[in-house]
Amino acid sequence: MNGEKERKKLIVRTSVIGIVTNILLVIFKMIVGVLSNSIAVILDAVNNLSDALSSVITIVGAVLAGKAPDKKHPLGYGRIEYLTSMLVAALVLYAGITSFVESIKKIIHPETPDYSVVSIVIISVAVFVKVFLGTFVKKQGNKVNSGALAASGSDALFDAVLSSSVLLSALVFMIFHISLESYVGLIIAGFIVKAGVEMFIETLNDILGQRADKELVQKVKGLIREEDGVRGAYDLIINDYGPNKKIASVHMELPDTMTVAEVDNLTRRLEEKVYRETAVILTGVGVYSYNTQNDEASAIRDNVQKIVLSHDFAIQMHGFYLDQIKKTMRFDAVINFGEIPSKAVEILIKAVNEEYPDYTVTISPDVDVSD
Repeated sequence: MNGEKERKKLIVRTSVIGIVTNILLVIFKMIVGVLSNSIAVILDAVNNLSDALSSVITIVGAVLAGKAPDKKHPLGYGRIEYLTSMLVAALVLYAGITSFVESIKKIIHPETPDYSVVSIVIISVAVFVKVFLGTFVKKQGNKVNSGALAASGSDALFDAVLSSSVLLSALVFMIFHISLESYVGLIIAGFIVKAGVEMFIETLNDILGQRADKELVQKVKGLIREEDGVRGAYDLIINDYGPNKKIASVHMELPDTMTVAEVDNLTRRLEEKVYRETAVILTGVGVYSYNTQNDEASAIRDNVQKIVLSHDFAIQMHGFYLDQIKKTMRFDAVINFGEIPSKAVEILIKAVNEEYPDYTVTISPDVDVSD
């Protein structure tokens, strides 16, 4: 709980610094833009204003996401941060489209800018301020795993590049008397739109749910396989309920000689270890049993696995168990995306029955949800 409070405080503090800095930049750039009649500088100021508003939304998201779980939302409000990230993306997109329209107008109806040495100095200082702010905010965002904050930092660094282009166009005009204002504004608008679309898509993927981080998956499975008797960990599904709140379920293969008490003890031990090492909460642990007292069952399993994996659509086989008395065998098969699971299972059952006609074969199709 203390960790969450500290995280929220750091997000708010960093966002406030961003708001104050961006508002100051907006004021100075607006003054320079109006006095010098520069559309590029004015659009750069508008971009900074959108950054300030983004920081306000980030603060609101952090505060709401930090609310304690309740009866209506027992898993907490962490996903609100994804919604605020979506709002930030929409805001950036709107600023980009507006800037694009204004730049087109200035190309059609051009106006001559009038820069001064003071204007150049202010724009130069703004570039360095943005570099410092972007580096700081992005570092803090990565530190507390805040997508909205990290995105704001990246956006600030990108703004420094855009401000540099404004500075360059101003210098070109002062030295060569060639006005690139409207075209630089158009380029800035294009990059702002691109950044907004990328932020929107990234946040949408978080909301929809995407494949878990490969390193995290391998670490969780590795921790499970370390335990004595565990032959494999499969079907790991990690659900994301906001930054720093991941809830998972998994299946593990255990010997058919283990008692319920032993399985219970193992499960509780794993839940504690996985959370301690990865901060992932294991809420569901399923069990596959494997044959330990019959060498023939192991030989059949190896042969069945060869039959299953000979089909291109079958990625993996696990959870195999053979009952020679009842003449049954069961296992899970991971089916590739793009295949119809029921059809794939039908093909596999037919192939296995050709080799073992006396057995009733049960196959549960799995989806390749983690590496």
